[in-house]
Amino acid sequence: MKGRMQSSIAQEAARIICEESLTDYRLAKQKALHRLGLSVKTPLPKNADIEAAVIEYQRIFGGRHYAERMRQLRTTALQAMKLLAQYDPRLVGGVVSGAVSDANRVQLHAFLDKPETLDAFLHDRGIVYRQDEREYRYPDGSLEMIPLVRFEAGEIGIDVAAFHIGDERRLPISPTDGAPMRRLTASEVEALKDL
Repeated sequence: MKGRMQSSIAQEAARIICEESLTDYRLAKQKALHRLGLSVKTPLPKNADIEAAVIEYQRIFGGRHYAERMRQLRTTALQAMKLLAQYDPRLVGGVVSGAVSDANRVQLHAFLDKPETLDAFLHDRGIVYRQDEREYRYPDGSLEMIPLVRFEAGEIGIDVAAFHIGDERRLPISPTDGAPMRRLTASEVEALKDL
């Protein structure tokens, strides 16, 4: 019974994510509980179950729109990675797994001595960006705030987290499944584009 209930919540959360263009799994689970008329004390599915349900939902209902969105996201990611090649960028997140809605942005990790270097790089190329930061958790339990730049490439948003050189193999934990984040190189993204 518990497994079936969690599966129903995961499927409803996936539908909400895809149809309402959300990226926040926690919020989608709360909305799913409300829409299914369940108590807030109901055991919730794991984020990995939500991700799998989003992929399945898009496979069944996403059709041409979803396929085109994935192509746009991955093509834009590859273009941004080529632009930022000197910072050894890696693609992470929903664009890697395919668990995306219209709200997803391209998520890149770049590696440099000082975060300001990335600001200057974008400014020199006339790219309008805004600064932000994002918290990452590591396997040892530590949390780090990493500087982030956000900019738009046409209709696709791009977030670039500025990690230190040497952190390429120090992988943060994925909020989806608790495993080390999957970081794809440009050549690995190129291979994804044809899927």
